[in-house]
Amino acid sequence: MMHLILKLLRRIYEMILEKGSTEQRVSYLRKKGIKIGQNCIINIMNFSTEPYLVEIGNNVRIASGTQFITHDGSIRCFHDEIPGGVFGKIKIGNNVFIGINCIVVLNTTIGDNCIIGAGSVVRGQFPDNSVIVGNPAKVISSINIQKMFFRNNPGFVKTNNLNEKEKDLIVKKHFGIK
Repeated sequence: MMHLILKLLRRIYEMILEKGSTEQRVSYLRKKGIKIGQNCIINIMNFSTEPYLVEIGNNVRIASGTQFITHDGSIRCFHDEIPGGVFGKIKIGNNVFIGINCIVVLNTTIGDNCIIGAGSVVRGQFPDNSVIVGNPAKVISSINIQKMFFRNNPGFVKTNNLNEKEKDLIVKKHFGIK
């Protein structure tokens, strides 16, 4: 019973941290054993049951809803024949953006300067400077092509270093919203 209460309290604390500052989340996740570089924004709290198998580089952004899975639970179907577990590391390079609701599974390495599209299921080895999307995820272009798409998008608005109110004013003006 006490174990259940402690588990519930830990989950409540993690829910509070999800709404807290980036620094609080990163500090807590490091204490759980995740290696996290500098200047990261991580909008999730759940890193599987083996968080110590996850390594995150510098300048990484992880959107909400993303899951990291460091084990293959399907081996339990064969627990009589194969007594054990299958585990694997996950390594995220530097300057990586992982979109909302992605799943990153064991034995995955994502190189530096990559963008992972929303909802992707990522497994395997992905080279530097890649745009990666899909289920299963695959490289669809280089980061340089994606930069060109961003620059030429009719919705592109310069918003760097603006506060929320300033950003909203510029975006509304761009789209003709009063």
